[in-house]
Amino acid sequence: MSTATAPSREDFAAMLDESFHTGNLQEGAVIKGKVVGIEKDMAVIDVGLKTEGRVAIREFQGPGRQNELNIGDEVEVYLERVENALGEAVLSRDKARREESWGKLEKGFTNNEKVTGVIFNQVKGGFTVDLDGAVAFLPRSQVDIRPIRDVTPLMNVPQQFQILKMDRRRGNIVVSRRTVLEETRAEQRQELVQNLEEGQVIDGVVKNITDYGAFVDLGGIDGLLHVTDIAWRRVNHPTEVLNIGQSVKVKIIKINHETHRISLGMKQLLDDPWQGIEAKYPVGTKFKGRVTNITDYGAFVELEPGIEGLIHVSEMSWTKKNVHPGKIVSTSQEVEVQILEVDPVKRRISLGLKQTMRNPWEVFVETHPPGSTVEGEVKNKTEFGLFLGLDGDVDGMVHLSDLDWKRPGEQVIDDYKKGDMVTAQVLDVDVEKERISLGIKQLAGDPMSQGTAGELKKNSVVTCEVTEVKEGGLEVTIVGTELNAFIKRADLARERGDQRPERFAVGQKVDARVTQFDRKTHKVGVSIKALEVFEEKEALAQYGSADSGASLGDILGAALKQRAGDKAEADDADEKEKAGE
Repeated sequence: MSTATAPSREDFAAMLDESFHTGNLQEGAVIKGKVVGIEKDMAVIDVGLKTEGRVAIREFQGPGRQNELNIGDEVEVYLERVENALGEAVLSRDKARREESWGKLEKGFTNNEKVTGVIFNQVKGGFTVDLDGAVAFLPRSQVDIRPIRDVTPLMNVPQQFQILKMDRRRGNIVVSRRTVLEETRAEQRQELVQNLEEGQVIDGVVKNITDYGAFVDLGGIDGLLHVTDIAWRRVNHPTEVLNIGQSVKVKIIKINHETHRISLGMKQLLDDPWQGIEAKYPVGTKFKGRVTNITDYGAFVELEPGIEGLIHVSEMSWTKKNVHPGKIVSTSQEVEVQILEVDPVKRRISLGLKQTMRNPWEVFVETHPPGSTVEGEVKNKTEFGLFLGLDGDVDGMVHLSDLDWKRPGEQVIDDYKKGDMVTAQVLDVDVEKERISLGIKQLAGDPMSQGTAGELKKNSVVTCEVTEVKEGGLEVTIVGTELNAFIKRADLARERGDQRPERFAVGQKVDARVTQFDRKTHKVGVSIKALEVFEEKEALAQYGSADSGASLGDILGAALKQRAGDKAEADDADEKEKAGE
């Protein structure tokens, strides 16, 4: 009789390993087990191995899950290791749920389906959501349609989310609650909008107020009541008329079926004050009103509730140009205005403030006609001349050419400074162009019309006194007048060799012929050369003949001798007249 031999240690290990494989129990797989015991906070799970495994009871609990665990319950667990150092199977309920959940979530993400989860914790930038074992991140901006301060009521409550992004390799899932709410809200809005129509009058409740208007709840859908549609009169801010929670009756002005935006109006329920506006406010008439708003370009004046007109900055003052309207009128001030233009289509009324006062240029020309004398303060100096402040808050200008008869205006203007009181003569007043022309030199009289200057004309022979010798010619004064002139170098003599200014001295008197005398432009030109040429022609005409036999020198000599005699006689007559003979 043969005796069976006991299996070796190697044979036993091989049989055990074979039993594991035949039971299809592999590490890293989700397997089914049965709860065979509960010890304090651990559940003992039998998964058909040599020994049981232990799983913390908290892994079976959590928000939105069954919290009770009883002996005999069949559960799915994740087999991490067949046997640890204590000889027990290493099991995990969390990993089993996570593996199962990831599979469902990937399928839902592919099909763009919503998933159910529970917000269970707050982290930096948002919250964590339990998606039946898988943990997802919910950004703060994706919690609700509008920012909410307290998220506590939303936590530990099962609700739907939309998966925005997921990466199984990294274990990342990003979800949104806001997308689900917007989609639901859009469906509700579409249904509500279909029951509304333009022109309909409906009751609502003021839900929110902004600077540009108020949002009114129409029973599940909001409409915007713009600030300009609250009342016919100017409303600077909706809080002047409305309060949050206030019940209002509004008219639906417009419905955008694509964006589901609804525009509302309150003033449309009242009579339009612009009806028949042209008859109520004829052009040219004057009315009193109250300043309601001031801008850079003008001021708005309320003529009656709901009717406002604009005083453009150019129509505010006759004299104050480039001044901010706020320096002329103030808010709530009562002013008298004139109707300039009425446009019922654009609902605009143009008003004038300055038209209620007399044109100061008209008043000035009545009290100060051309030729009269005025006194004013130097307000400004420019390259054109002086600006003087005159009566009636108007300005007059003295052009450079009207400062002095003798000196150039560019030199004379330096004699004046701001604040100087100056007397001038009114030369011209242009009411339409709002210009007043003044002159200072006119007060001294026109030197071209005084004394012997009044008898001068072109080609007259005059005696000049040299006042200054220059390289280019001579500065001279015409004797017996206050007229100054300049004799150019080329006009000093007929002969080129004698055209030298150094031949003359200051104080020397010379005879010359007037070549230019313009009373309008006050230009005087004299020439010694022109006189010599003229005298030569005269001599030739008087003494020269074809058969006289006299030379040109004899003719000129005789002419000069006679001229000298005539001059001596004239000088003698002057001396006798002075002596009283």
